Amino acid sequence: MKHLLASLVVMMGQAALVGAQAQPATADGYIGIWYYNQPSQDEYVYKYSGGFATYPQQQSPIAIYVKEVDKTFFCYGGTVPGKQELLHMVSYYDHKTRMVPRPTVLLNKKTNDPHDNPVMAIDDKGYIWIFSNAHGTSRPSYIHRSRKPYDIRDFELITTTNFSYGHPWYHPGKGFLFLQTLYEDKGRSLYWNTSVDGRDWTKPQLLARAELGHYQITAHANGRTASVFNLHPLPVGLNTRTNLYYVETTDMGKTWKTVDGRKLEIPLRQAQNPALVHDYRAEKRLVYLKEVAFGQDGHPVILYLTSGGYESGPKNDPRIWYTARWTGKNWEIREFTRSDHNYDFGALWIEPDGTWRVIAPTNPGPQPYTTGGDMVMWTSNDQGRSWKRVRKLTAAKERNHTYARKPVNAHPDFYALWADGDTKKPSVSYLYFTNREGTAVWRLPPKMTGEFAKPEKIELPR
Repeated sequence: MKHLLASLVVMMGQAALVGAQAQPATADGYIGIWYYNQPSQDEYVYKYSGGFATYPQQQSPIAIYVKEVDKTFFCYGGTVPGKQELLHMVSYYDHKTRMVPRPTVLLNKKTNDPHDNPVMAIDDKGYIWIFSNAHGTSRPSYIHRSRKPYDIRDFELITTTNFSYGHPWYHPGKGFLFLQTLYEDKGRSLYWNTSVDGRDWTKPQLLARAELGHYQITAHANGRTASVFNLHPLPVGLNTRTNLYYVETTDMGKTWKTVDGRKLEIPLRQAQNPALVHDYRAEKRLVYLKEVAFGQDGHPVILYLTSGGYESGPKNDPRIWYTARWTGKNWEIREFTRSDHNYDFGALWIEPDGTWRVIAPTNPGPQPYTTGGDMVMWTSNDQGRSWKRVRKLTAAKERNHTYARKPVNAHPDFYALWADGDTKKPSVSYLYFTNREGTAVWRLPPKMTGEFAKPEKIELPR
């Protein structure tokens, strides 16, 4: 506990400092933040809720495997046991020792809102960069850099600014391309900017803003960055999010193109534009983005869910998961599976042998028709035409599991990271990870007595 109390003292002064500062503290274990959004006055209690240490999907990445040191570094939204106060945590899993250190408490975000959760990047010299988001303009955002390569214990505050839903992608030898959202004009606008060294940044440039704005998910590989976004339409906006769009850049934002290589006139200002993948507004379907990944052929694949409405409960069934794959000529859209909540988030991997793998809470879990459920691993060997339910990864008795996230360059022994939590009332939230084959699931230690500990292996469902 002394580590956690020290962290609060350290972080209260840190937000105002740029440059030299006290060394961040450590926590006594891995506890995630719990959160709810929009009470619903019904048996489902909230629009969405639960253990949100790895939330939300519209910002990434939160974990990166580095072969040179054989570690998976990750960040998440943690808290003090017994409180709901968002602390930005940084840690790693050592694949050689199979242990984790005490997580570093980088800062106290002074909120309980996990929309402020951090994301990360690692540059070609091994420095760890943490981008601390803000949900709108009422709180600041921060960028930190580790003082030493591959070290999580001492960070330098680079800048205090404002951005939401950040996606920092590092291009070796070129610097950062930072996709982000800015809250303006009563909505959410998509922007990007760049930096050679992470300290001096170009002015953010508008990528897209139609009607009330957008949420986006991104992917990056081999100097190519993709943004997939939906539309928050007039007049209602967020709760009627719809449509599916795709754009990409291969020159750090100097030019943006459609999937078939047509140059776009940026910014995109209209709902009907050349980046449109599918017009779900015409079908009166809502769109919830999950993941975008590049196949071995270089073609993007988008994972998403459609729904009849924003409220929890069966009245908005069916909630249908789809994949949209670019074939080189057209978007091939196929149904994947169905689940019981709009915020059932899953991650998609496309592996070197062509296997598509998804880990998602597609089983209802102990709290049906609320956020998350039990995690299930799925695979497809025919580009989404058919799917195999490989195995159920969790068998929760009390709390749903939520938001499985994939590391960049994921190591087979640390393939997805997620949290659990009660969806109807505040609760403790633990963090978990699994391997590529789904043959084991581990819980990160919620209480540590030493500087390092081995994650606890939990029993898999029979």
